[in-house]
Amino acid sequence: MAGIRGTNTRPEMLMRHGLHGRGFRYRLHVSYLPGKPDMVLARHHAVVLVNGCFWHGHDCHLFRWPGSRRDFWKQKITRNRARDIEVQNALAADGWRVLVIWECALKGRGKRPLEDVVREAAAWLKKKSGRFHEIKGLAHARS
Repeated sequence: MAGIRGTNTRPEMLMRHGLHGRGFRYRLHVSYLPGKPDMVLARHHAVVLVNGCFWHGHDCHLFRWPGSRRDFWKQKITRNRARDIEVQNALAADGWRVLVIWECALKGRGKRPLEDVVREAAAWLKKKSGRFHEIKGLAHARS
């Protein structure tokens, strides 16, 4: 588990390249904002969080509770979920719009075409309305 990166993950890189290709400019992992968002788009007063489904306990086919050390993982994932809510609320309180892109939208059997995910993210960023938006994998992917 120690070898798993927290920044520059494949889903994050896909979104960075896709949004940059559409003309969006951003700063990475801004340390003075709550949660050090993956991308900060100051012009759009928005942040983008690219969340891994396992680490953030997303209810999709990519998340499964580990079989060993159940108490440890239950506590860890539950705390991660609570921290996500705290960070999103703090960002919103500071006036930031929050876009969460889940790993399952870009990976696994429920993945959507990359261009569709980038298009939806770009449309939301340009719209400049709505405080919070999530992009998830296909609904029928959960079994």
